[in-house]
Amino acid sequence: MDRVAPVLIRIYKEESTLEVWKQDRSGNFALLSSYPICKFSGNLGPKQMQGDHQAPEGFYDITPNQMNPNSSEYLAFNTGYPNAFDRSFGRTGSFLMVHGGCRSVGCYAMTDSAMEEIYGLVEEAFKGGQERVQLQAFPFRMTAQNLASHAGDPNMPFWEMLKAGSDAFVAMQQPPRVAVCDRRYVFNPIVSGDLDPSAPCPPGFDAPAVAETQRPVHSASAIAGPINTGTVAYHFGNSIAKKINESLQGIY
Repeated sequence: MDRVAPVLIRIYKEESTLEVWKQDRSGNFALLSSYPICKFSGNLGPKQMQGDHQAPEGFYDITPNQMNPNSSEYLAFNTGYPNAFDRSFGRTGSFLMVHGGCRSVGCYAMTDSAMEEIYGLVEEAFKGGQERVQLQAFPFRMTAQNLASHAGDPNMPFWEMLKAGSDAFVAMQQPPRVAVCDRRYVFNPIVSGDLDPSAPCPPGFDAPAVAETQRPVHSASAIAGPINTGTVAYHFGNSIAKKINESLQGIY
């Protein structure tokens, strides 16, 4: 696993957890670190409109221009809400962030110390050439049992759609390709191209359904190969680099 290898972020509201996954030397993504979410506002369910104080759920992309090292909440990056799916429903809102501190108005607040590590890991991936980091925000861990425990919730059709994307990631250990048509997410579509998010999907556009896998989740240290007990040196002396170095010690 290389220090500047690509990363992916997964968020679970009910468990108040943010996970950072990182690509290992086999090309697959492995769980690197988990962080407790200090605060998110609203309830389970997607953000609908400006002012509803809901934190978003869905599949989003973080790009370098969404990084904010000068945030009033220490460090922050924009989640990318609203995405094409959200806009197809006319959903509104802006500046929905993952940031430091422990207060939230529609954001995910991680504390300053945790955000220092998370921000640094994303920044390093961009330096390594990753163009966009996928952020998957879920109401809870997308198991059949958790869905059953929320049976009857009006958000169930939306959550079942998110589960399809979660299952695609777990099965392939790769970020799924995400498209939007017919006002729904399509994961790993068979064909590519620009789509109208509100128009019907082209015939045969959907990929075959991904069966729920029972493959166990591996930590990065478990699948990265022989463990090097030394420390990877960062060549810039800021505190973010030091935090990342400590969190990744023993992996390389």
